Amino acid sequence: METIKIDILNSKAKDLLKDLANLDLIRIRQENSEKTFAEVLKKFRSKSEKAPSLEEITNEVEAVRKARYEK
Repeated sequence: METIKIDILNSKAKDLLKDLANLDLIRIRQENSEKTFAEVLKKFRSKSEKAPSLEEITNEVEAVRKARYEK
């Protein structure tokens, strides 16, 4: 069995793929490659010795916003 990844640009192509799957010629598997924010946050926190405090997060956000709006 060979696995390929494709980007569907037209809904007609998706219909064709569904027809092939109905004929048992291919198998369509949905793959969610986008990680949720919670998963990303958990990954970052697992690599950190300690999680930043709410105050540290707030200060960083305010600094970034200030720099953005000064432009």
